[in-house]
Amino acid sequence: MSIKIDKTDKTNELKLTFTIEAEKFDEGIKKVYKKTAKYFSLPGFRKGKAPMSLIEKTYGPSIFYEDTFNEIVPEIYEKELKENNIEAVSRPEIEITQMEKGKDLIFTAVVQTKPEVKLGKYKGIELEKADTSVMAADVKKELERMTEKNARLISIENRAVKNKDIAVIDFEGFVDGVAFEGGKAENHELEIGSKTFIPGFEDQVIGMKIDEEKDINVKFPEEYFSKELAGKDATFKVKLHEIKVKELPAIDDEFAKDVSEFDTLKDLKASIKEKLVEEKKNQAKYQLEDNAIKAVCENTKIDIPSGMIETEIDNILKEIDGRLAYQGLNLEKYLKMLNKTEDDMRKEYESQAAESVKTRLVLEAIVKTEKIEATDKDIEEKIKEMASSYGKKEEELSNNENLKDYLRNNIATEKAIQFIVDNAKISEAKKTEKSDK
Repeated sequence: MSIKIDKTDKTNELKLTFTIEAEKFDEGIKKVYKKTAKYFSLPGFRKGKAPMSLIEKTYGPSIFYEDTFNEIVPEIYEKELKENNIEAVSRPEIEITQMEKGKDLIFTAVVQTKPEVKLGKYKGIELEKADTSVMAADVKKELERMTEKNARLISIENRAVKNKDIAVIDFEGFVDGVAFEGGKAENHELEIGSKTFIPGFEDQVIGMKIDEEKDINVKFPEEYFSKELAGKDATFKVKLHEIKVKELPAIDDEFAKDVSEFDTLKDLKASIKEKLVEEKKNQAKYQLEDNAIKAVCENTKIDIPSGMIETEIDNILKEIDGRLAYQGLNLEKYLKMLNKTEDDMRKEYESQAAESVKTRLVLEAIVKTEKIEATDKDIEEKIKEMASSYGKKEEELSNNENLKDYLRNNIATEKAIQFIVDNAKISEAKKTEKSDK
């Protein structure tokens, strides 16, 4: 077995020429024959008992070649990459030069390799802390959200529908006089002004009175998810059954008692402010880290192989497909709803994938340069945390070497991010408003 390694005219790309001895190839043919003989039925022989020579004579000498290639090459390919310290980041483009019984198997594999990262400035970068102060308006907004959540719905009978009312309606939609799928509902509660319906629909409900029936004419947006309805004129037959309005509770001590463990509005406000401060601190921390990573990436130039970006896009689409499964959908159905192809979506995520790959490569380079590593204690603590969160036994997680490798890389990456932040020049954010005292 031998391998010849040549650079191509493209950056971060190698051409590997493999030569596998005839004896090994012939052994592989025999192995494949034993595995697949049961599928061959020839006259005069019970199924699976036909000799290899007769099968080759009947179907041609190359009948076992493809399966033999797939049988012996993957293991050899991976072994040679490892022994020659080649970090492949794309699927190999295989071209078979010679594949014949009794002769050496010769083939080439063109593969993209992990790029060299020449770090730019990553120590002493200038960052600004986000303002974590909480204003009186922030507390007021949270209190208003709480009143909305605890509002009562009151029926109104003596007037027509107004903006912000909740209209209880039956409706059925028609295009060119034909009812369309999904365009019908009964006793639907529609908040006027919520913009949850087709543009123009809610505006035409305003002014309707209880038991009134009305035809509402609208046009579906050109970018509407359903290809059959996009850009079409539609008529909805609507009947109004009821008008409801939200009755918001007064914001006082009684309200505080009803919605929290506090007896006074003052204590509730103090608690809300404390939570908002904590939230802002966490947001500021993540924003600072994100800005730090972006700044370092901007200082670093990397020629990223297309294979790495394509693989990252694959991962993004798999993640989207997984999320869609919870909604009873899959990527194929979702793309049809959007009237898009998979290629369209891949192009949309190309820049995000490239940024993600670059971030990963930069952080890996910092980990290597600064000799950052996850200690056994770090991993033990993380496993303890995971066991507690997911109701697992620590021993079970500790025996999973793949999980430990994953955690080791993740922890080292987190430490690299913290290293950038710790070595940055951080200035305080400029405050434009006075915080709530």
